[in-house]
Formats: sequence, structure tokens, C-alpha cells
Amino acid sequence: MQDQAVNGASPRQSSCMVDGPIIVGAGPSGLAVAATLRKHSVPFTILERSDDIADLWTNRTYGRLRLHLPKVFCELPHVRFPPDFPAYPSKHDFLRYLHSYAAHFSIAPLFGRAVTRARFDEATSLWHVSAAVEGGEVTEYVSRWLVVASGENAEVVVPRVKGRERFAGEVLHSSEYKSGERFKGKRVLVVGCGNSGMEMCLDLCEHGAIPFMSVRSGVHVLPREMLGTSTFGIAMKLLRWLPVKLVDRFLLLVAKMILGSTEKYGLKRPKLGPLEIKGVTGKSPVLDVGAWSFIKSGDIKVVAEVESLGCNGARFVDGSEMAFDAVIFATGYRSNVPSWLQDGGGFFTDDGKPRSRCPGNWRGPNGLYCVGFSGRGLLGAGADALRAATDIAGRWQEETVAAAATISPV
Repeated sequence: MQDQAVNGASPRQSSCMVDGPIIVGAGPSGLAVAATLRKHSVPFTILERSDDIADLWTNRTYGRLRLHLPKVFCELPHVRFPPDFPAYPSKHDFLRYLHSYAAHFSIAPLFGRAVTRARFDEATSLWHVSAAVEGGEVTEYVSRWLVVASGENAEVVVPRVKGRERFAGEVLHSSEYKSGERFKGKRVLVVGCGNSGMEMCLDLCEHGAIPFMSVRSGVHVLPREMLGTSTFGIAMKLLRWLPVKLVDRFLLLVAKMILGSTEKYGLKRPKLGPLEIKGVTGKSPVLDVGAWSFIKSGDIKVVAEVESLGCNGARFVDGSEMAFDAVIFATGYRSNVPSWLQDGGGFFTDDGKPRSRCPGNWRGPNGLYCVGFSGRGLLGAGADALRAATDIAGRWQEETVAAAATISPV
């Protein structure tokens, strides 16, 4: 490692050539890549901005969260969930699994390293990745390969709402929500009707709050299970034999039999089916874990899109106004890749997603890889990790053999 002393006002900078790939992110995607590289005996360096693995799951999720899909669809490569785990593991179960996974493969990320820049040097065919630690010191890590595993949920998305600064109540993003306990007896507006928004409304209800859910566009609500098994599992089996549109028609028919009409309660279904929308936009259908019964009973009230916030509440696009004590934005997350990745060869779009669609979007130009951007959850991230790590291992072994062949025997 070479230190580059700068004048007193500038942070210290150093440069470090690493053996094997650089992996940005120590979430499930980064861990899966590292584990597979370990099985191939390929060294690696993981750079993680937080102080632990799985920052999103550890610090930015609510307490009651469970995996929305059965555990068989959420396992990382090479290690099954313990048999005593429930069918739908809790947040704490999943974190136990991830920590055990990292320990099993001796994965030791470099924590507190926030990647600020990654560029490819064509002259040397090497990636230069700059990471800053608290205090400002910057280290430039250099490698032949770069794996982007920072994920689709790196930064929160909070829409600009007119009058937000005037609202006298509490405003927070779903990443800051832990429990509905402190909202007991309060009128809470939840903006967003995805899986998180619906489950937070359920949690608020169960803690004695009065939740209102603001819906901007259509949403597909499906039962988490149908015909005695998981809805996702049924869909995956049917897709082996039937086209997406036909599977969607079946899912919606059974959903209507179980749930009834969602339109009747203000949740209009989009024109495209749930699986077709997932494939086109990446937006997942809502798998109901109990909120639907509270919507039908009126304990969770569905309201229109928010037009603006006032001192004591909100005005909606349908002209109605209501008073609220708090507003929670369940408006999701986004990738932060465009803020630090340079020279990506147009592989990523401006919103930080691979330009090409899966299954071919895990490998880019110049030794660039991405894992966890397929829009297919943990199952897709695991598949991408296997492909990327196996490809890197093959190239690393080729270069190792070639380098050894250039050394003449003494």
C-alpha cells in the first residue's frame, strides 16, 4: 500500500492493489458472491459503508417484518435455512442466517468504507475504487474485477410533496418505522400501498392507531397462500408450462375467490397482470399477510393520492381534506450506483439499474459484474451471484496459470 501525503487541509489518501475482485456491498448479494468465490478458492475484498452486514435488514426495517416468500425461495447459494426455521422466517431469523452464512465462509468485509468513486483505467485494464472512512481518509482499491452488489435499495425515495414543511406532525420514511406502538390513538397517513405500506398499516391497526393508506395507482393484492400452498410457489410451477398471461389469469381468478373484489374498497387492479407487471416494471404484487381483512372492515381506510400537506393534515387529488398526526412515506428505495460508478460503458441506466434485462444483465464490460439488480428478489440475486462468481473464478484461474507460466524455473 502506498500513502500519498497531502497538505494538512486534505484527507489522507492511499492506494491498495487487491488480489481477486472488489465487491461493493455486504448485503445478501455481496455475501452470496463472496461465498461462491470462497468455494472456488478465489480471494476477494468486500467494501461496506455500514458497520455490519445486511444494513437494510439490520437498520432500516420494521420489527414485525417477515420474508414474504417461503424460505425455500430465499436461501443463498450453498447453505439451506435451518430446519427449525418457520416457513416464513422473521427479520431476526433471516439476520441469524446471514451472520451464520458469513461466518461459515469466513467472510470479513471491510466495514465503514463508503465507496465514492469507481472508474476503469483502460491503459492498465484495472478498476480503481475509492472508499472513504469516517474522518475523511480515502483508500483507492485496485483490481481487475468489480462486482456491484450495493443493490436496488441503497437509498430511500421520498417524493416531493407540496406543503410538507408546513405540516406540524411527524414525517418519516418507512426505513425509520420500527413499530406502531408509539402511534397508539393517532391518525396516521401511510403514503404508498406496496408490501411495506400494507404491512405497516396492519401493524398500526394492531397497536391501536388509526391508519389511512394513500393509493396513487393500481395495485395487485394476492393472498400469500392459495390452494394450501404459497402463491409464489404455484406461480413458479405454472410458469414452467404456461405463458405469463395465462398464469396471471389463473392467479387473479383464485385471488378474487379468496379476497373478493379489491376495487370495491379502493384498490383498483392494473390492466396488466401481476407477473406481467413484475417482468416489465419490477414492481411486485402485494402478498397479503392480514391487512386486507382490516381494509374490508374499514379499520384501514384507503384514500386518494396526496396533493399537498397543510399544517394539520393533507389535501387529496379528489379534493377531500383530512387531519393527521403523522405521515409515513412507504415509497421505497432506489439504487445509488450512478453517484459513484464511472466508465460503466453504458451498462447501467440513469436510475442505477442494468440496461439489459435478465438473465443476461449480470455481466458488463471490462470485468464489471452486478448482482442483486434482476428485480427477482433473493432468488434472483443468488442465481446472479453463482454466475458472476463462477465467471470470475474461471478468469482468475486462467490469469493465475498464465502468470505462473511466465516465471522461468531457476
